[in-house]
Amino acid sequence: MQALTTMFQQFMRDEEGVTAIEYGLIAALIAIVIIASVQIVGTQLNSVFSKIGSALTSANT
Repeated sequence: MQALTTMFQQFMRDEEGVTAIEYGLIAALIAIVIIASVQIVGTQLNSVFSKIGSALTSANT
């Protein structure tokens, strides 16, 4: 039983791999922000180019 308790205590103190998980979470958060930004800007750019296309079409007639 003592060995099991000792192993559990060592496991709880072991922080190996925690930094990699933190970096992974930060990278995922950054990726989500980039994807959301691109989608928002893409929608707005589509609207702008549609307006430009309409203006050019009406100016051509």
